[in-house]
Amino acid sequence: MAVAELSCTETATCFRPSQLSLSSSSSSSRFSHHFRRSFRPLPRTRNPTISCSVTSDKVQTPTSVQAETPKGKTECYGVFCLTYDLKAEEETKSWKKLINIAVSGAAGMISNHLLFKIASGEVFGPDQPVALKLLGSERSVQALEGVAMELEDSLFPLLREVSIGTNPYDVFQDAEWALLIGAKPRGPGMERADLLDINGQIFAEQGKALNASASPNVKVIVVGNPCNTNALICMKNAPNIPAKNFHALTRLDENRAKCQLALKAGVFYDQVSNMTIWGNHSTTQVPDFLNARIKGLPVKEVIKDHKWLEEEFTEKVQKRGGALIQKWGRSSAASTAVSIVDAIKSLIIPTPEGDWFSSGVYTNGNPYGIAEDIVFSMPCRSKGDGDYELVKEVIFDDYLLKRIKKTEAELLAEKRCVAHLTGEGIGFCDLPEDTMLPGEM
Repeated sequence: MAVAELSCTETATCFRPSQLSLSSSSSSSRFSHHFRRSFRPLPRTRNPTISCSVTSDKVQTPTSVQAETPKGKTECYGVFCLTYDLKAEEETKSWKKLINIAVSGAAGMISNHLLFKIASGEVFGPDQPVALKLLGSERSVQALEGVAMELEDSLFPLLREVSIGTNPYDVFQDAEWALLIGAKPRGPGMERADLLDINGQIFAEQGKALNASASPNVKVIVVGNPCNTNALICMKNAPNIPAKNFHALTRLDENRAKCQLALKAGVFYDQVSNMTIWGNHSTTQVPDFLNARIKGLPVKEVIKDHKWLEEEFTEKVQKRGGALIQKWGRSSAASTAVSIVDAIKSLIIPTPEGDWFSSGVYTNGNPYGIAEDIVFSMPCRSKGDGDYELVKEVIFDDYLLKRIKKTEAELLAEKRCVAHLTGEGIGFCDLPEDTMLPGEM
């Protein structure tokens, strides 16, 4: 089956594959009120690509696009082979400019939940058209095509482009958001140091691809574990992108902590605020009950059982991923997708007055005395412009500082372990202990 690319421009011409590039659309990246969707072919296919464009005043009904090749008739890919007259579609005139969102690990379970939230407008808003750029591996090619088919069948008006590929330099072209989900899971008998090296190589290459192809101000959220150090590796290999634009996902840990506090206090979880996850996305992470609030009051004033807070609460949050696997038989996917949505919204919607959110970010210049040049989860707030600032009005006690130091030591050891991937010499692994990442059992 041939895969077609559709665009609406000022002419009505068809181009042969030799005239097209797999890495970019034949039309301008600028979005207008004309309908534009594309389903770009994978490098592996030998079938020709068809690119057809028709002005809205020349087509009044859906028209299929077909082409003859020396090998015979080829087929376009469903709706991506049709053009429509959207001249009367007034709503598109009020839409924002199209944004490009790249997703790695796009054939996986997390993406299977996430992509449909993005395409529906739930994430970026009901007036924000999106182009999805889906990255997979060679063995996931057919699964990627299946994902594209489901997106096609869902009839999302805001989804104007879908492209799939296995080369990050192509898929990341002009990306304004990069959601890096794909990573190798930890196998039986695999040392944590081995996992750091294997996945580190993946994220080093993706960092280089982002540096070469993505928008200069691309926002990057790293989900694949070990996400803190993977984010650091990716950032170090993308020197042209601001370090502040890289995030390691710790929002799921924050959400889990809020849930546990709400259950203990007997309130709904929207009453829990100011929740911070400090440090690494591992079992050394520190859910901060000292600065968190329930109904506007300090947690320790609402929950009098301080032993529960220090022991049971902290351990429940740290090991929630493993507990879920024991019940469910697989790692969390839907809740991870929800937390990615939450993380994006926290950057594009102003933070409520007095509140904050958690994200793994670069530590240089932090006001807490945490070691510099690592990616460490800290409290952040945003004006809704995609940027953030670190929260200064937090307090520390001996219990909190001791645990922050432990997770800091682990991240510094991970950094030494991947020095060969960050341009800082030869990697040397002296991990203090083999902490199990949530979901790595």
